[in-house]
Parts: sequence; C-alpha cells; structure tokens
Amino acid sequence: MENYIIDLQHLSKSFGDKKVLHDINIKVRKGEFVTLLGPSGCGKTTILRLIAGFLAPDEGKILLDGKDIVELPPYQRPLNTVFQRYALFPHLDVYDNIAFGLKLKNVPQKDIDAKVRKVLRLVNMEDYEERDVDSLSGGQQQRVAIARALVNQPKVLLLDEPLAALDLKMRKDMQIELKEMHEKLGITFIYVTHDQEEALTLSDTIVVLNEGRIQQIGTPADIYNEPVNSFVADFIGDSNILDGTMVCDRRVRFIDEEFNCVDEGFGENTPVEVVVRPEDVNIKKDIQKGLFFGTITSCTFKGVYYQLFLNTDKGYELMAHDYRKFEVGDLVGINILPENIQVMKKERTCNAFDATVLDSTHLEMLDGEFECLPTEIAPGTKVRAEVAFDKIDILDHQEEGSAAGQVYSIIYKGDHYHLTVLTDKRKHIYVNTNDVWDKRDLVGVRIEPKDIKIVEINED
Repeated sequence: MENYIIDLQHLSKSFGDKKVLHDINIKVRKGEFVTLLGPSGCGKTTILRLIAGFLAPDEGKILLDGKDIVELPPYQRPLNTVFQRYALFPHLDVYDNIAFGLKLKNVPQKDIDAKVRKVLRLVNMEDYEERDVDSLSGGQQQRVAIARALVNQPKVLLLDEPLAALDLKMRKDMQIELKEMHEKLGITFIYVTHDQEEALTLSDTIVVLNEGRIQQIGTPADIYNEPVNSFVADFIGDSNILDGTMVCDRRVRFIDEEFNCVDEGFGENTPVEVVVRPEDVNIKKDIQKGLFFGTITSCTFKGVYYQLFLNTDKGYELMAHDYRKFEVGDLVGINILPENIQVMKKERTCNAFDATVLDSTHLEMLDGEFECLPTEIAPGTKVRAEVAFDKIDILDHQEEGSAAGQVYSIIYKGDHYHLTVLTDKRKHIYVNTNDVWDKRDLVGVRIEPKDIKIVEINED
C-alpha cells in the first residue's frame, strides 16, 4: 500500500456561478516535492488554500494521513504556508518573526532558541537574527518566511509562488536552496507556480492544471517527453505541435511526410496530434542526408544553443535548436528519429456545440441565435451543432459576430494557428486560422449557415 500523506478525492469548488475546480484527485507521498503547475486562473492556488483550510470544498475529501480534515480549522492542521507576499511582521526582527508561532504555543524559551537557531542555519541566515526585516533583500525576506514556516515542524509545507517576486538570478539561486532544504528536511512540499522551468527543476511530481481540471500528473521527464495533449506540450517548454494522421502502428504522417515512430494502438488513418521538441529536429548541412529539406528563415543565439526557424519544402514551419550557427537562406536536410516523435490522441476533430432548434432555419447556441440550413427537426429539440475548425470566422469587433469572446489560447500548428475563444459564459470555440491574434483579444465569431451540421442526440 502506498504511503500517502495527502489524498485529495473528487474535490470541486465554485465561486458564485463560476466553477473553478472540477473533480480534482491528487495523491501525495510522504517526503515528496509536488508542484501544481498551470496558467493564471487554472485553480492551483485554490487547491493549496483548500489543503490549508482557508477555503472549504463544495464536494470531496481532503485526507491527511488517511483522515478527512475538511472540517478541521486551519490552525489545527499540521501544515504551514509560505505565501508570495512574505507577510513578515515589520515591527519584529528576524528572530522574533521566526519565533512568533512558537511563542503563541507557549513553547519554553530554551526550546524556542534551539529551534530558531536550527532553522536560521538551514536557510543560511545565522548572522541576521537581530536584523530588522525591512532592511533585508527580497531573497533574505523569503528565507525568513520559509524559516518561520519550518520552525513549527509541519508535516506538509505549502508554498504559493514563493519566488515570484524575486529577480531572475535570485529566483534561480533560491530554487537550488529550496531543493536542498527539501532533501535535508525530508518533509512534504506542495508548491504552486506558473513557471515551467521552476517546476521541472524542483519537482518529484508535477500536476499540470488548466481551467480547473487536471491535464496530466507525472515526473518532470514524463511531462516533458510524453505530454498527453497539446495544452501540456505547448505549456511545458518549446514544442512543434502539428496535426497528423496515424497511418498504422509505428507509422505517422505529418507536415506532408511519413515517418516511422514508436507509438502503437491509435488505429489506422486516425487523426492525431504530433509533438516534436526543437532539440529533436536534426539539421544536416548536407541536404542529401536528410529525410526532407528546408530553408533557414531565422537563427538566434540563445546562450547555449541557436534557435532556428525553417520552412520545409512542403510549406510548414519548424523550430529547431542546434549548437551550430546557420545563415538565413541556407538549404538544409532535416531528420526526425522515430523515438523523438510523440503521438497524442486528438482531443477533438471539430466543434460540437450544445444547441436547441428554434425553428426550421434557426438554432440557439453559444448564448445566441444562429441561422442554419432548413431542418425538419421539431422546434425545442436539443441537438448537437458541429462546425469544422476552419469554418469559423474571427472578427475584429465583438458586435459584428453572432457570438463574442476572448482569445484564451493560441497553438501554432506549423502552417496555421489553432485558437481557443472563450465566451463570457465560459463556452469554448475552437478555430483554425492563418491570421495572427494575441491572447486576451476581444473578438466576434461568425458561422455561416451552410457550415453548421445538425446532429440529433440519441437520448437512449
């Protein structure tokens, strides 16, 4: 039986009519460093606050050492939280900030001295105990905040983006120190961040979240090398994410080329998505040594490697990383090894909107009224309206469309962009376009009647 210290079972949480967590299930082993990773608003901090007891779930259980602690107030939970804003007491020196919780518990002064000095050594702040906290740097203040949490000897340390306020060099230094602290202490860390590199550096296990749902749980290597969907592949590191077709086991077609791969079980002639990391695009100066060829369109030095963009002979753009410098316009050969091609199940092949027939030529969907081709389906009938990704027009002005929303995510697919537009009621519209948009752009959506396919829903 696994030794889990934290077990989140079917957690859900809403704020008003907005559901922010959907059926969250996470198991954390004793001594593990688990990172909750995702974009702003994905629900990661809400999960941390539920564990800490600052919020109560609408549904589900929070087990600590096998016991449900949902009804337990925060001060009775053997947990401590380190926040992004350090929340130090400005009128107290370093020693008294760290000792504050122990004094509230009426711990004997001799024991307080021993505990405070121990954690000061742990965070490399032995000579700072009499310093005023306002005189400390951001990194030093963060060490004090961590020491104040650790001095209470919590079973679990919760860290909510604790390094976000630091500059890049200090953040990287503190990442190393946090990792060393975790290894020395052996206690469980649950860490929240939106920084992918930070998650890959620190974690034993990463939980990737988006829109209140778990996308993938795995080791950093699993998350990077074996992403389960395009969101994870796009969010973790640089990627070439491309539409493809699984021809048969161990054979996949994308960018108008066929490749051997190592994946099986997708069926034959099945739509899939393909991920190739840029370091796995193998550039050959002799084009005869490539499976296909392309032209360098950009070469930028990144300190350790050059980031290349190239157009293949079939018109697709790929990103590559190489230690050699190339000139713009160079014709090169390109190889991609079978083990470096990651095939993923395609999450959807078209938009499928819940809709209601209003009359013979109109549907209600996406919180609006859309014209459709004549149908004999009775008014009031619930149907599914299917629309291809490339049959939706995105408009500059919201009032010009039959629906409106905000560009939520953008994934480049080599020869087009795949956009997710989120309506005010948080309904998703997926669009393929050659036009360039930015995240958070407010847009209108137009769908022509001929492009809506009405599918009757079988209630059985």
